[in-house]
Amino acid sequence: MLPVMHRSTWLPEVFNDFFNTDFMSKANATAPAINVIETEKEYLVELAAPGMKKEDFDIRINQSGDLNIKMESKREKEDKNEKAHYLRREFSYTKFEQTLILPDDVERQNIGAKMTDGVLTISIPKVVKAEVETSRIINVE
Repeated sequence: MLPVMHRSTWLPEVFNDFFNTDFMSKANATAPAINVIETEKEYLVELAAPGMKKEDFDIRINQSGDLNIKMESKREKEDKNEKAHYLRREFSYTKFEQTLILPDDVERQNIGAKMTDGVLTISIPKVVKAEVETSRIINVE
């Protein structure tokens, strides 16, 4: 017969159910969803980042010429109630880093980014190629 294992926690289960609400949500350890779209003129990278601000992002081209996206957010709710003490206190911390290898046909100096409605959109313009005239008249000398 196997021994019965009991959880040894000082905080009763009823408190876990009480505090695990939308008001005190748990930290999410998953990476944000990324979409990459190609058009005739550009590549668009969309990164889902609800609740983030543009100040939470660091986007740069690294020494290898690749696009590096860093996202970091640390939020802490501070209570000034001196008559109460914490039974449970959770902080929100989010960190994400992704490096995308850029193709050779992009204008690295014209890459732009904007944050709208919880979605970071990075615009990566393609190099405009001058069209070469393929048909022409050859004069006989």
